[in-house]
Amino acid sequence: MTLAASGLARIEWAAGQMPVLSRVAERFAAERPLEGVKIAICLHVTAETANLVRALSGAGAEVALCSANPLSTQDDVAAALVENDRIEVHAIHGETLGQYRQHVSALVAGGPQIAIDDGAELIEALHAGDDPPAAKMIGATEETTTGLVQLRALERSGGLACPVIAVNESRTERAFNDRYGTGQSTIDGILRATNVLLAGAVVVVIGYGWTGKGIALRAKGLGATVIVCEVDPLRALEARMEGFEVMPALEAAASGDVFITVTGGREVLSEEHFVAMRDGAILANAGHFDVEIDLPALERVAGSRREVRPLVEEFEINGRRINLLAHGRVVNLAAADGHPSAVMDLSFASQALVVEGLAQSAEPLSAAVHPVPEEVDREVARLKLDALGVSIDSLSEQQLAYLKVFSPAPHDG
Repeated sequence: MTLAASGLARIEWAAGQMPVLSRVAERFAAERPLEGVKIAICLHVTAETANLVRALSGAGAEVALCSANPLSTQDDVAAALVENDRIEVHAIHGETLGQYRQHVSALVAGGPQIAIDDGAELIEALHAGDDPPAAKMIGATEETTTGLVQLRALERSGGLACPVIAVNESRTERAFNDRYGTGQSTIDGILRATNVLLAGAVVVVIGYGWTGKGIALRAKGLGATVIVCEVDPLRALEARMEGFEVMPALEAAASGDVFITVTGGREVLSEEHFVAMRDGAILANAGHFDVEIDLPALERVAGSRREVRPLVEEFEINGRRINLLAHGRVVNLAAADGHPSAVMDLSFASQALVVEGLAQSAEPLSAAVHPVPEEVDREVARLKLDALGVSIDSLSEQQLAYLKVFSPAPHDG
């Protein structure tokens, strides 16, 4: 089987678990709502992403794709998109930082009208120069919390030149992608890389946002004792009420067997933590960028280092072994396949509908960070329920009048 044939089989397997995106793609193919629109996509090049790319291409868009992470590209998927779908792809697994930047620059040079980003690096590149390409764009979407932090800072400074839809903050994204998708795939990446037994182990989850909640829940389900480290008192209290131990990271450093960073910040594990860890401790990062674990500090305090398994690097510190997974990069993609297709189905269906809305909007949005329209979230959820064969209740006219609303109010509980 050729590389492209292998990739096509992988793409089709994922498509079978993505009924919502498939339904959106069918409508797109019939209506062609993105005819001639240039779309630049900087996402992890996986089988799930390929199905989004195909849906947008089938809607008439001219699509160019690069990878959001040097270790997340599935080369067979990239080959299949080029050979079978004639998609412009700039990505290769294990690409250098220089190659990565060249690939992002290639997308910028294409003059996109819409950008889909994961980490905001493409959007930031589109803002470079005195006459930034972003100023001529219809808009963009951002898939990560980290990226939105950077884009909101750019907005506050007055430098944001195009509207950005905060896809990562949609209800479907946070409740399903972050909690269930990253929660499961992070544990999957750690187990694939190490083959350790989590039952009876102490797992330290640093960060208790939506993703941290999912990771903690799945580690607990596998029999681990879970410690949560947080800086937000509300999240810390929530973790305690969920039955998890809560303590500062430095205190947890002496107790943990597996440490998982998922904060969106930087250097949350540093030298003071490394020197306190027990022999055999495992370090994994589930955040977008490889800065949550202080890698220069780890290298500085280590007496020696060696690769003991693929994607497992052992650092010797005062006679103790500390094991770093996937070079500190996002472990669920570097060491596994990323989110399950069924979860990315919701995320990418939302992306597709948001892009359609940007392209067809009668009134251009202001250059700011905007929420995903509520109707998109509801349509994605409705399509998913329909695909599952699930029916739900609706309010009667009398109930609506009593509540004094025209539709059920959003409920995050």
